[in-house]
Amino acid sequence: MAGRDLRTLFSSNDRSIASSEAFTNRQAQWRAVTAGLAEHVRHVMRADFDAEDLEAPRRNILVFHGVGGIGKSTLSRKIEASLTSSEHRPVQWESPSHPEERTLPVRIDLARAAGMDFERVVLTIRLAVATLGRPMPAFDLALRRYWEHNHPGEPIEDHLRRGGLLSRFSAAAALPQQMQSALGDVAQALLLPGTVGSALGHGAGVLIKALRERRQSVRALAGCSRLADLLEAEPDLEALSFYPHLLAWDLAQLPAHKSALPVILLDTFEDTGDRTHRDAERLLQRVVWLMPNAFFVVTGRNRLQWAETSLAGQLDWTGPNAWPGLVADSAHSRAGASSRQILIGDFSPEDCEDYLARRLSRDGRPLIGEPVRRIIAERSHGLPLYLDLSVMRYLELRRGDRQPQVTDFDHDFPALIARTLSDLTAEERHVLRSVSLLSAFSVPLATQVAGMDHDSPALRLTERPFIRESPSGVWPFHVHELIRAAIRHADDGSDDRWSEQDWQRAAQRAFRALESQWRQDPRGDRDGLVRCLRQGLLLARDFRLGLGWLADAAFQYVGDSVWEPLALPAAGDPSAGGLQTAADALVETLSAIARRQHEHRERTAGRLAAVLASGLLPDDLVELATYYLAKAQRDLGRTEDSRRGMQRVASADGRLASAARRGLAHLSRLSGDFPAAVEVAGRLGWEGRHHRVMGDVWWVQGDMERATVAYLAARTEAEEHGAAGETAMAQAHLAFAVSLADPLRADDELDLANRLLSHLSLRSSEMTARIAALVRDAGLAADVPDRASVLLAEINTSGISYAAAKLQLALCFHHAVLDAQDDLATAITHLRELTLTGDYAYYVEIAHFMGGLLLPEHTARARWLDGERQTRERWRHLVEARRDHLRAAPSAG
Repeated sequence: MAGRDLRTLFSSNDRSIASSEAFTNRQAQWRAVTAGLAEHVRHVMRADFDAEDLEAPRRNILVFHGVGGIGKSTLSRKIEASLTSSEHRPVQWESPSHPEERTLPVRIDLARAAGMDFERVVLTIRLAVATLGRPMPAFDLALRRYWEHNHPGEPIEDHLRRGGLLSRFSAAAALPQQMQSALGDVAQALLLPGTVGSALGHGAGVLIKALRERRQSVRALAGCSRLADLLEAEPDLEALSFYPHLLAWDLAQLPAHKSALPVILLDTFEDTGDRTHRDAERLLQRVVWLMPNAFFVVTGRNRLQWAETSLAGQLDWTGPNAWPGLVADSAHSRAGASSRQILIGDFSPEDCEDYLARRLSRDGRPLIGEPVRRIIAERSHGLPLYLDLSVMRYLELRRGDRQPQVTDFDHDFPALIARTLSDLTAEERHVLRSVSLLSAFSVPLATQVAGMDHDSPALRLTERPFIRESPSGVWPFHVHELIRAAIRHADDGSDDRWSEQDWQRAAQRAFRALESQWRQDPRGDRDGLVRCLRQGLLLARDFRLGLGWLADAAFQYVGDSVWEPLALPAAGDPSAGGLQTAADALVETLSAIARRQHEHRERTAGRLAAVLASGLLPDDLVELATYYLAKAQRDLGRTEDSRRGMQRVASADGRLASAARRGLAHLSRLSGDFPAAVEVAGRLGWEGRHHRVMGDVWWVQGDMERATVAYLAARTEAEEHGAAGETAMAQAHLAFAVSLADPLRADDELDLANRLLSHLSLRSSEMTARIAALVRDAGLAADVPDRASVLLAEINTSGISYAAAKLQLALCFHHAVLDAQDDLATAITHLRELTLTGDYAYYVEIAHFMGGLLLPEHTARARWLDGERQTRERWRHLVEARRDHLRAAPSAG
């Protein structure tokens, strides 16, 4: 049955289904094994290598650790099979790079269910070595003494037969003869009386004395400097744990053509104990240390801590000097050393597909259809255990003559929880459930969410392989997504499972903890704000909590004008549909506000109108939705709707009153009532962004000098307040004003604007900067109209109507500079069509000013601050100045 999966075989009556233990990928892990082996071979073949050296650092170990169900045991079995015979090596694995050294692989499963104790570990290693067909005299003498003392009257061959070891190792039957051979040689050398079997029992003292005197008669053993000490010691389990030193010495004495490299694979290492009880771990560590000429491959859930000095006293050899390859990754990278502890990662989507396609088949074709394979792979997050459980579910669903469908695999498996929680302490399980409510966490946050007064459970939890770490960031840890989902949503049958009330209390603790994190420095850390807001919104929505501190955080989020995406996962109950709670309404409000940088403004207006119609938002947040709805309406050209919304917010005199008054000033400006806009701007202050409002008024007057001064003041003020979004907006407008007046200076201003905007999501300001680049090149570059066409398509997609009019005005400037009267007339016609509503109608006036054209009768007139004549002269002067620059450009070149 090699290569067959018996569980699958016995899950169906359909014998046409071929079930196989699919093994996928893991080339990287195999390369680590072969590289480690090659390095180890080079080390033991050096002339100065000494198997008895007890002080040299140990590099004879490789550790693979990972979450339960990730495929560690499968990997361990495949490594053993591949080192045993090339026939069993997966086709994607390359041949080892050390063909000159014969390997002697032996895998030892340390799982509690396997019944493996330390004595059995030592016997297994010795039986594997028996394959060489040579006695191991030093070790065999000590083992025989131990055996007679601890198993009196029980032949070792009977013990091996009962334990199943004789059947596992083909050469196991030779072990008793090899041990007797060693005893016989000693008895003969020392002329001991009696039978060979009892020679050591009666002659131990004689042998020890001969070894200490280094007599010629025991020359072959006298070179093992610690044999006498071990024979003299009480032959108990403690002494047995040091006997591997003797085996290492024996192996080192073999001639090259008879030698082999033991590769000892210790699987399920987590079952040797926990982080407090390390008795079994200490014995196993001795085996690794005392056999420096063997290579060990350890697989388990947790990384080995042997390189930590804090374990001194619990284990015999600790610290980075003893185990340089086991040092934590970050320290390794600083030291330039290669890590021998490797986290086994999830399968890639391609590997998941390959696994499912080959796991069950019929007539050589995958039994599981492609759509079902795809959904299983997506939900697995690359965890092999989930794939395996899904295969068993697939077979279970088929038993009723029903073809499994995609919807059957929207499923969480309680077995995932059982595997994850199996070796955690009660406190660690409590912390794990608590932090499963969060997408990311730190140790202090985890402790607070769990309601504990000490960090140690959270610290221990972060060492587990299902906790992933991203070193950058205040909250560096997160739970493996599939395990997090299983803990949150699957039926938990464990003894300490949580009730609905437990989850509700945990959510409230987490909500308060996030508030505490945010209020520590509510203005200093934008990333912290967004993290707290995202997770707080999810908790409030999913557990129907009051909004509390989220209202303050929401106003801070919009106040910075940065617009990181706040899209949240879908609610847990899809049948509910629509907005159900205040948290739902706030999530939708903030999502619509942030997404307006990437969606048509009509979509933004529709979403915000629906939120307001739901009546779920509290009064202070109603003003938030109303203000941004009014902004969207203004961008869409729905001026009167926008004015009514801005007036409501301004008259409420809440947190957005200044912003709404600025919005009213903008509405006055776009209608051409500039004196009214200036009057409002004088009362706005910083909160109303008064300098930027004045810059917007001055540039349309053709006064670029005063516009530039105003925008520069706006940028400086924004920098002083740490408002990155406002800083970028002011700079984009500054670049536009400078581009009209001084194309040479414009390069620097545009470069700064683009750098400030590159890390933000401010679509309207990005368009302003791109229009400014066209203005800078007006009259100078022949491709300005083509570039304008491309930008116009993007503007139409966004629904920002004013940007289309501003872009058309830039084209008019380009044609006026070139004195292209026909093109200018066509551009003015398009501009008039874009401003038929009356908004920005004065752009038509400005276009005529640029071209030195008379205004047609019945043209709407703006209320210019300095009168129409002076405004006309300023715009005409800008065109003439650009023509002068154009004439000077060739000679300057």
